[in-house]
Amino acid sequence: MIRKIFNFYKEGFLSMKVGKKLWLIIGIKLIIMFAILKLFFFQDFLSTKGKTQQDKGDYVLEQLTNLNNK
Repeated sequence: MIRKIFNFYKEGFLSMKVGKKLWLIIGIKLIIMFAILKLFFFQDFLSTKGKTQQDKGDYVLEQLTNLNNK
């Protein structure tokens, strides 16, 4: 059954003309969103809050407990 589903999509994809270009555009957009933007905009925030895993964990715990007290 899984093979039939895979073959169905494979044959449909191979017979596409415009669809291949659209999938290529989708792939490029995903690469831009998840690779390039992550490098520049989503820095490792916890690395600035401590050197060890314990320090980072303590910071997260403190922030979560302070969130409930506000």
